[in-house]
Amino acid sequence: MERIWLKQYPPGVPADIEPTQYASLVDLLEESCAKFADRKAFICMDKAISYRDLDQMSLALASYLQSRGLQRGARVAIMMPNVLQYPVATAAVLRAGFAVVNVNPLYTPRELEHQLKDSGAEAIIVLENFAHTVEQVIAKTSVKHVIMASMGDLLGFKGVIVNLVVRRVKKMVPAYSLPGAIAFNDALAAGRGATFNKPKLSPGDVAFLQYTGGTTGVSKGATLLHRNIVANVLQNDAWLQPALAAPPQVDQLLIVCALPLYHIFALTACYLLAVRAGGCNLLIPNPRDIAGFVKELAKYQVNSFPAVNTLYNGLMHHPDFRKLDFSKLKISNGGGMAVQRPVAEQWKAVTGCFIAEGYGLSETAPTLTCNPATTTEFSGSIGIPVPSTLISIRDDDGNEVALGQPGEICAKGPQVMSGYWNRPEETAKVMTADGYFRTGDIGVMDEKGYIKIVDRKKDMILVSGFNVYPNEIEEVIASHPGVLECAVIGIPDAKSGEAVKAFVVKKDPNLTAEDVIKFCHEQLTGYKVPKHIEFRTDLPKTNVGKILRRQLRDEKKAEAA
Repeated sequence: MERIWLKQYPPGVPADIEPTQYASLVDLLEESCAKFADRKAFICMDKAISYRDLDQMSLALASYLQSRGLQRGARVAIMMPNVLQYPVATAAVLRAGFAVVNVNPLYTPRELEHQLKDSGAEAIIVLENFAHTVEQVIAKTSVKHVIMASMGDLLGFKGVIVNLVVRRVKKMVPAYSLPGAIAFNDALAAGRGATFNKPKLSPGDVAFLQYTGGTTGVSKGATLLHRNIVANVLQNDAWLQPALAAPPQVDQLLIVCALPLYHIFALTACYLLAVRAGGCNLLIPNPRDIAGFVKELAKYQVNSFPAVNTLYNGLMHHPDFRKLDFSKLKISNGGGMAVQRPVAEQWKAVTGCFIAEGYGLSETAPTLTCNPATTTEFSGSIGIPVPSTLISIRDDDGNEVALGQPGEICAKGPQVMSGYWNRPEETAKVMTADGYFRTGDIGVMDEKGYIKIVDRKKDMILVSGFNVYPNEIEEVIASHPGVLECAVIGIPDAKSGEAVKAFVVKKDPNLTAEDVIKFCHEQLTGYKVPKHIEFRTDLPKTNVGKILRRQLRDEKKAEAA
């Protein structure tokens, strides 16, 4: 297909990027650490680490990991919120020649066990607040090495006080027992005295296993190679240049990193993009604490603000947000879920900066399309394909549809994963014969190349930018002794975009909605737990007995109308 969208590119944005300029992500990291050694790289809780610190600490940790006898390509899980240890740990795992398995720290034991087993992770770097979860499953996994971080590790003297408050005052560290675990700072110290064997990495080596829900209910690891991530960092970098070049002049790019770094959006659009540009990330460990977040923002003049719609919305509802100085804010990128017009317009009114909405998936490292960074209006679209990216809108038979007609968004580019980890059949299902990745989203492309998402082919639910798969929740609910059968769908929600709703047929007449929700809370991360429970005497089914989720969704739409 002819790349009709190139005509919409702002001046200075290339049609293609050159991903082969780096053999691996490590080359990119090490180049920036040398070039920007004296600059701040990350700030968290008022403490900054420089690129030199990042270089030295990650090298020490990489040496320690190698000293444990892990073989090249071994998987190392990282289970932490946005604290200074996260970027250090990620750089260390990659520099040691291993692959990072990003883990949501709020996972329940059931979710964590699946991910550790599926990835074959042999080591885990975890914040002590979540160690009790690791303790419950470690014996059933291949994990032999545990590095235990605490909130205060890299905060200097202040860290002693922070740890005291976290452990004793706020009681945020549930009791755990993990004999043999080594403290993060002890691992750094041990690594400083160990030899480092620099691995020769290639573009085809695995960098990250980024877990995404499966339509079958099983979470799958999107295998992202060094070349996939390098390509997407360069694509995002090229895309943002026109906005960064516009006045006012900024000496060092300061990115707000409130999105969790274990999520692909923040990993690429905050952490790695800043490293490439010699920028600095302002890490926000708990963005749900809006008051604390606003207080943190008041200390800095930020230039780039990637977020999801719910976060933008939440901030603007805080009375002190309007008092902040946004005179240096150049870029606001919305992703993970649809950006709503009222939110985009209000954000522009308050900050003077438009939200440029983009689109991507864990499988695509993540960016596929984006509105130009210099955008001055809300388009309601996910923008146009970024450099070196082809988007084709196709029907069920794999044929390209005419412009203006709906079809499945299919993508090809250097950022597309090599496949799902150890799941060739699942990979085959999402790849077309001519090498395009099927996203499962239904979109329409206009004559300029702008794309709008109109529906979802999959039953996936999008809660505040997180993928939620009905099968997984149904499996949990169905295991409750008081449930006969159930079905789960997503319904519109003003706050989170969509919310999870469960339809339940009782086996036990005394079963209550509270019982079901409490049961789910024990086995599912918070955002997956149903917000709404509706009891029914039966559920709509096909003639072979398959529950019809679409019919339930259509019923709810009709009721809302």
